[in-house]
Amino acid sequence: MIRILLLMAMLLPAVVSAWAQDVQGIELCTRETRMDRRTGCLQSNIEYLHKLIAANAAEAQRKLNAAAGEISALKATVAALQASVEKLQSSIDKLQAAASKPDAAKPNAK
Repeated sequence: MIRILLLMAMLLPAVVSAWAQDVQGIELCTRETRMDRRTGCLQSNIEYLHKLIAANAAEAQRKLNAAAGEISALKATVAALQASVEKLQSSIDKLQAAASKPDAAKPNAK
């Protein structure tokens, strides 16, 4: 029984704070008694939410465009590095081929 009371006492502040959460920028329209004022309040909330959605969409698009540009730059860097590696590999292959040839390439000193 004491455990249950202790658990309830610990959970009570969380429940109370959940009740008190409001969305910043949104007005509480239920307090308005006149229908025209309540309608205006709701319209104001809708306009605010539309602006917020538009701002968030624009920010998300900006981030996507920046990420796409960064991806393109990284792809170009990878392509340049691949070309460099292929060039180095061909140089290594040529050096290994020259080193593995018999001593016929060297002049005989007799």
